[in-house]
Amino acid sequence: MTSQLETTMHKIWENAKRAGRKPDDIALIAISKTRSVEEIKPLLESGHRLFGENRVQEAVEKWTELREAYPDVKVHLVGQLQSNKAEDAVALFDAIHSLDRMSLVKALAKAMHKLERKVPCFIQVNIGEEPQKGGCDIGALPDLVAAAEDAGIAVEGLMCIPPSGVNAAPYFALLALLAREHGLDNLSMGMSGDFETAIMAGATHIRVGTALFGQR
Repeated sequence: MTSQLETTMHKIWENAKRAGRKPDDIALIAISKTRSVEEIKPLLESGHRLFGENRVQEAVEKWTELREAYPDVKVHLVGQLQSNKAEDAVALFDAIHSLDRMSLVKALAKAMHKLERKVPCFIQVNIGEEPQKGGCDIGALPDLVAAAEDAGIAVEGLMCIPPSGVNAAPYFALLALLAREHGLDNLSMGMSGDFETAIMAGATHIRVGTALFGQR
C-alpha cells in the first residue's frame, strides 16, 4: 500500500470510529482526473479499486487500457455531464455523481434503455446556492428525485461540493438532512481538505485526489 493511501485509510478509520460508524461503510473514491496511467498504477497495484473521473473522454482514454489489466476496477463520474455525452457515460462508468437537471434525466434514461445497462446515480445538489457551480437547487430536488425514479434511474443518494474557504460542516449536515427527507441512504461528500468532517456528518462516499496523488 502506498504511504498516501495508508495515511488516508487510517484517517477514515479514525473518524469513522469517532462517529460511531463502521469504516467499511465509507467508500474511498480516488480522484484520478488529470492523472496519468503511470500515476494511477501504484494505487491499483496497492489493491485500490475505486476511482473517480471528471471528464468522459479523458476517462475513456485512460480506463479502456487499465480495465484490461484490472478488470475488477470501478470508475465513477464525479464531474459535470453534458447531455450529449450521456450514452458514453452510461457505457463506461459504474456510477454517476452529477445528475442535476431534468434534461439529463431524460438523456440518461434513454441511454440506459438503449444500452440495456443500469447505472446508479447520485443527484448533485448546489448546497451553497452558488451560481458558478453545478447541481440542482435545493427547492428543485423533490421533483428531480421523482423524475429520475419515474424514468427508471436508480437514485443512489445525494452529492455536493460545499463553498470553498468556509466551514463545510453545516453544508454536509444539510445534505444529510435532505437525503433523509427523501429516503436516500448514500452521501457523496468530502474531498481532500474536508473528508474527515464529511465522515462525521455521515458521508458514505468521499472523493479524494490530492491527499492520495499529491499536488498537481
